[in-house]
Amino acid sequence: MQEQENKKEQDLKSDTVSTGFKRWLNYQSIVRQIPFFLFLAVLAVAYIYNGHYADKTLRKINQTTKEVKELKYEYISVKSKVMYQSKQSELIKAVEPLGLKELTESPIVLKEIATVD
Repeated sequence: MQEQENKKEQDLKSDTVSTGFKRWLNYQSIVRQIPFFLFLAVLAVAYIYNGHYADKTLRKINQTTKEVKELKYEYISVKSKVMYQSKQSELIKAVEPLGLKELTESPIVLKEIATVD
């Protein structure tokens, strides 16, 4: 007797579980869930796009950082070259082929003479 009652209880439990799955696998319930599945798909696509966009942005940042470092090194080298070439001894060497020479005597100061009208 008790075995029959236990069997009935188990049958009822299995019926409720199977009806729960049947309820979810029903055509109408699946159709009702389509907007939610579409929403999940849109979220997945947005998540993937965001990851790719972040990677692309990081690559651009790294490339720009490398360019800035290279330009900084170029600036320092050009600046040191200009400082070296602007020394008096280097200027004399640079203008010597043009026939210019360093002044050995003090410059002459010209004064304006007042004219009488």
